[in-house]
Amino acid sequence: MANYLIYLAIIIIVPIWAQMRVRKTYKKYQEVPIHSGVTGAQVADFIMKQNGITNVRLEPIGGTMSDHYDPTNKVVRLSEDVYYGSTVSAVSIAAHEIGHVIQDATDYGMMRVRHRIAPVASITSNLSFPLLLIGFLAGMSGLAMLGVILMLGAVIFQLVTLPVEFDASNRAMAQLTEHGIIDAEEERGSRRVLNAAAWTYVAATLVAIAEFVRLALIVFAPSSDD
Repeated sequence: MANYLIYLAIIIIVPIWAQMRVRKTYKKYQEVPIHSGVTGAQVADFIMKQNGITNVRLEPIGGTMSDHYDPTNKVVRLSEDVYYGSTVSAVSIAAHEIGHVIQDATDYGMMRVRHRIAPVASITSNLSFPLLLIGFLAGMSGLAMLGVILMLGAVIFQLVTLPVEFDASNRAMAQLTEHGIIDAEEERGSRRVLNAAAWTYVAATLVAIAEFVRLALIVFAPSSDD
């Protein structure tokens, strides 16, 4: 019973807590204007130029916290609040995405690994649950075992994602402080925004690991007939 409660806490409570924390922190510092008055888009453009990056476009997109870097098409897409915003949250998130751009430009190893395994992880993740379901319903233990093994793709992808995201945040803070984009007070807020966002990736990793371990224990557990 205790193990089951721990499992539920990991897959339900931790992700909800992480999402609530990042949204609360984002909203709080989205209302704190930056002293320099620059927008997220201006910060992103400035940091790229300072690092000699001229082949990446910036685009505003709809949604909240939908910001991301597309390394295939060399595009940074920033939500409108970030793109046009002149707040601590806006410049922090914009700088984080440019952190990914710098990773790409400098051939950061873990980002290359994540980019290469992403298609494989997507395929194995999509196949794992159907195989598990069919294996359980049809009593085909071999198929269920294959489904669990394929789940490793999602686990590995999440584990590789963690250093990529933390490194991007570290690069973002370095750029924001070295170029005087934020002052000391704003730096504290910026770190809180980026740390809160990082917890969503930690939560996703914990969920992936917990789900894999739970199903592996069920599928690979010795049969009562043995």
